[in-house]
Amino acid sequence: MNTRTFAMAVALSAAAMASEAKEDKAPLFTKPQFSGYIIGQYQASFQHGNKSNTFNLRMARVSVGGRVLGDFEYKIQGQINGSTSTLGESPRVVDLFVEWQKYDFARIKVGQFKRPFTFENPMNPIDVGFMGYAQNVQRLAGFNDRTGEHASNGRDIGIQLQGDLLKNGSGRYLLHYQAGVFNGQGINTKDVDNRKDLIGGLWLMPAKGLRVGAFGWVGSSARNGTWTDSKGNSRSGVVSLSKYRYAVSAEYKNEDWQIRSEYIHSTGYGFKTTRQDEETGRDATVNTAQGDKADGFYVSCIAPIVKQRLRAKARYDLYRKSAAWTDSRTQYEIGLNYLFCRNLEIQAEYAFINDRSLEKHNYSMVDVQLSVRF
Repeated sequence: MNTRTFAMAVALSAAAMASEAKEDKAPLFTKPQFSGYIIGQYQASFQHGNKSNTFNLRMARVSVGGRVLGDFEYKIQGQINGSTSTLGESPRVVDLFVEWQKYDFARIKVGQFKRPFTFENPMNPIDVGFMGYAQNVQRLAGFNDRTGEHASNGRDIGIQLQGDLLKNGSGRYLLHYQAGVFNGQGINTKDVDNRKDLIGGLWLMPAKGLRVGAFGWVGSSARNGTWTDSKGNSRSGVVSLSKYRYAVSAEYKNEDWQIRSEYIHSTGYGFKTTRQDEETGRDATVNTAQGDKADGFYVSCIAPIVKQRLRAKARYDLYRKSAAWTDSRTQYEIGLNYLFCRNLEIQAEYAFINDRSLEKHNYSMVDVQLSVRF
């Protein structure tokens, strides 16, 4: 799954559009829908000894999707970032999947897509409403994972079953479930240790806009590389590190309000380097100094000032990379989001950071992002 695959998929979709014109009845393919977005960013950090301020292309995405045979939905989505120097940031395919959707109670998705873990992970980055996903989601759901996996935008390759159950009198479902089997290596990467990740979630929807859920994740992170053992000898082979995670989540969301809170806990070691390219991907040294536990918690609120136009926001965001307060990192964020129209939005915020792993714990950040959807 690389940029060549993405280009081929787009070409096939265009061919499908042409074939549809020849069909008078029930086309094999529906007309493909093209969409995407661009996020531009200005960010300033006032960290002692590491001050910076820069304009940046946070990301640009384009996707194509449609239906096949009525019951199958497909999507192909590619992404580029401001830097193209590494596997994690170069142009790449992020989504490429087909989902059978004949029944609401049982839908089957196959390909590369979001891991079914936490409420925030599947969200569009613009809809999250802040300068980034919460720290625990980034570090414990496969974005910039603590295991050393290359940046994968919360995605992996596998197969998933999901569905909605218990419809009430107004036609709204009360229960949702999802469970999947994945490689455990992140996007565009084959399995290494032949162990699969099992990820699942279950949530209740007792009232419109409200959902409360729990998630579990059992799997591994693996590399085929070299390392130095405790006696100083160089060794090579496959290193497989077990991984156990759970999350508890709650969210209320309607047109203008968005309140969400999630706690995530992780057990399992990670690698010392991040697997961003072939060179670092061959380093299988385990990061024992980081420990084998981590956790994080956040609570965020976006509230309307002017309906469907101006919103205020605040977030408390805590991450403990070794599940201890000695190296915890906490972000206190406030800001405003302004929607010029449905497809154009500016998001601005101030963040006060308390990072106990630094000699000088406290510093500030300013972040402004302009998002365009098409």
